[in-house]
Amino acid sequence: MNAPTSRRRFLGQSASTAAIAATAASLHHRLDAAEAQGGLKGRVNHSVCKWCYPKIELEDFCLASKEIGLTSIDLLQPSDMEVLKKHGLTCAMVSNPTIEGPNGRELGGITRAWNRVEHHDKLVEAYEAQIQAVADAGLKNLICFSGNRDGLDDEVGIENCAKGLKRIMKLAEDKGVLISMELLNSKVNHPDYQCDTSAWGVALCNAVGSENFKLLYDIYHMQIMEGDIIATIRKYHPYFSHYHTGGVPGRNEIDETQELNYPAIMQAVVATGFKGFVAQEFIPKREDKLASLTQGVTICDV
Repeated sequence: MNAPTSRRRFLGQSASTAAIAATAASLHHRLDAAEAQGGLKGRVNHSVCKWCYPKIELEDFCLASKEIGLTSIDLLQPSDMEVLKKHGLTCAMVSNPTIEGPNGRELGGITRAWNRVEHHDKLVEAYEAQIQAVADAGLKNLICFSGNRDGLDDEVGIENCAKGLKRIMKLAEDKGVLISMELLNSKVNHPDYQCDTSAWGVALCNAVGSENFKLLYDIYHMQIMEGDIIATIRKYHPYFSHYHTGGVPGRNEIDETQELNYPAIMQAVVATGFKGFVAQEFIPKREDKLASLTQGVTICDV
């Protein structure tokens, strides 16, 4: 974002996509403002979740992300790395694999995953292949999920998850891949999801007992479930490998339209010495999607 020619190149290339063309003027203005302030501060590694921008093609999204100052795009597959590498980007959190279970139902997603012993054989098969693919692509972080309770006791859920995850940890350790289970809310977005509190996730980390298993701390989800975000980060930060953002309520822009104080939260994250990534995972409700993303990155760039 140093030279005016770089911005002109971005605007010219992205004009082929209607979704980006509609945002170009406002984004141009915001980039001018950011450049005038000297760019991003460098204390936070910024990423973004691609799924929040479904109408923008990956190639164009890479161009936009790079210009905004992002160095990563979250929740893609190892096969997407060819496109990301072309633009000097990485994928700081790789998406989960899925596999068909014995009864024909998909395993590995949010609702059916590691908390059921009967899922383990298939999940181990899927995750061993994904761990290898992640390592081959030069990536480091791979997401996973607990699955829904469906009547399962929380202690048994921890025991079951640990039993299955331990089967893949040796490979993850050997390949230098960190497996991160995401904390999600079970009140609004993912009813009955089991890994829905920081305490449950931390107990699971202790049960797995590997430095290659940690938690993806989603600020939006945990504000809904338990609040006390800054105190939780200070207490449990050694267990957190990655952070996601989102405005509460609504999971939209993270500005003054919602209740979380993201600059203060990011200051707390930085104060822990965290060197991983913070990814924007809000769903822009404004027409100017990329301007909202630029604003979110600026808010978190403390």
